[in-house]
Amino acid sequence: MNTPAKGSPRSAYVHFHAIATRWMDNDAYRHVNNVVYYSFFDTAVNEYLIRAGALDLERSEVVGLVVETQCRYFSPVAFPDTVHVGVRVARIGTSSVRYELGIFRNNEAAAAAEGHFVHVYVDRQTNRPVPLPEEHRTALDALLAEKSETTPL
Repeated sequence: MNTPAKGSPRSAYVHFHAIATRWMDNDAYRHVNNVVYYSFFDTAVNEYLIRAGALDLERSEVVGLVVETQCRYFSPVAFPDTVHVGVRVARIGTSSVRYELGIFRNNEAAAAAEGHFVHVYVDRQTNRPVPLPEEHRTALDALLAEKSETTPL
């Protein structure tokens, strides 16, 4: 008999952001629709960057554009759950970052879903890739996966 796949533990992630699910997040199957998970990912990463001083939505000359995403689902989340989005950084390149994220339902120990997305940092005016500014590197270094218990996804 096959054992069902299970998400990583909370200790695999460095930073957490809590998000309340909304009634409208549920679909006809009475669980949070798959597309909403990507919104959770984006919200958690950008909340961290803003609080760390690496992103100013009005004035930042360098912004991260999402160029790749993926999500794997292990168990359902539904309104009125609160999700806790775990964030870690697997890789920092010259102009890109790979974030890995876990969605934890309420106080559950294992992730209900896990995924990643890649930001390529570009000049806001030209949309051309640029090297990560030092304040971004400093903020992202604090999220490196090597600070967690497990290896990257």
